[in-house]
Amino acid sequence: MTPTTLKVPPAPRVAPARKRDLLGLAGLERAEIVHLLDSAAAFKAVLERAVPKVPTLRGQTVANLFFENSTRTRISFELAEKRLSADVVSFSASGSSVSKGESLLDTARNIQAMQIDMIVIRHSSAGAPHFLARELDTAVINAGDGAHEHPTQALLDMFTMREKLGRIAGLKVAIIGDIQHSRVARSNLFGLTKLGAEVTLCGPATLLPAEIERFGCRVTSRLAEAIEGADVIMALRIQLERQRQNRLPSLREYAQLYGLTRERLAGANPEVIIMHPGPINRGVELSQDVADGPGSVILDQVTNGVATRMAVLFRASGLDPGAGEEDAGQAHPAHRADESWSESSRPSPAVPSTSPNRPRPSSPAPSPGGRR
Repeated sequence: MTPTTLKVPPAPRVAPARKRDLLGLAGLERAEIVHLLDSAAAFKAVLERAVPKVPTLRGQTVANLFFENSTRTRISFELAEKRLSADVVSFSASGSSVSKGESLLDTARNIQAMQIDMIVIRHSSAGAPHFLARELDTAVINAGDGAHEHPTQALLDMFTMREKLGRIAGLKVAIIGDIQHSRVARSNLFGLTKLGAEVTLCGPATLLPAEIERFGCRVTSRLAEAIEGADVIMALRIQLERQRQNRLPSLREYAQLYGLTRERLAGANPEVIIMHPGPINRGVELSQDVADGPGSVILDQVTNGVATRMAVLFRASGLDPGAGEEDAGQAHPAHRADESWSESSRPSPAVPSTSPNRPRPSSPAPSPGGRR
């Protein structure tokens, strides 16, 4: 008698109940921002363990689509994804089908068709992540879109402020530099004002957006006025690559008028912290002794970027029980009692099983009209 081979159909992919894009901080409520910062604190505790890894996103796949150059953000996202045990696929425009004329949407649809669960995108065009979020069923995370927003950078900046100073409400934060072309300045402005900080934007008049005051900040072109009594000073790089015409006579003149030196910091709070999203142009935005001084938390920002992006990925996966909701009293997956995990470890009860055998989120081809 010939034995019969039983063919078992593959398990269907099931869409997560709460897929959450992160496109910017302008659209987030205060409670959602606080929840992300609290989650980042829990994940930072994970990173301080002997084995800095949890199985939270085991079985999920994240694609990093970077259409612009990046060092810190790209490495930080990749490390965050691996610390959460996700499978990681990295993409760069050079050497891809984009160089052959393939559109952004066709590229993203092809990637989604490979059963990708999340897309992290950096693009030179403002609104590119929003476009993909409308067209795809895959969760989309904005890693920087043109001069529009850079939400994860602002979140890690706020996390660092809260970690170092114990609060955000009531802090006097001065952001100095190329405000006109800075996505970091915009995201920080949206996030900080929602959490109760007093934000001052400062730079040459040619690098200050018109009517930016309507977003709830103070604007000045006088450096001394901006840093007077400041608890936090964030210096920004002059983004010559985004300027379509010269806005400054020279970088040397900018450094003479707006470069942060130890002498110019005398008017700030004695305990002021110095921040910079990077990369730093030493001698332009910051002098050597300020960049490496006791008040500098620039490397702390980089460290905190991994934990913050772990929190963002967890939220985007749809597995976060507290994202955008009242606290259900469930333990955060980073608060596991064990300090390591193995293939036999069971995920936290707060997170649905992420074993390779569970049904994974579906990614059907999108309809022409957008999401289905």
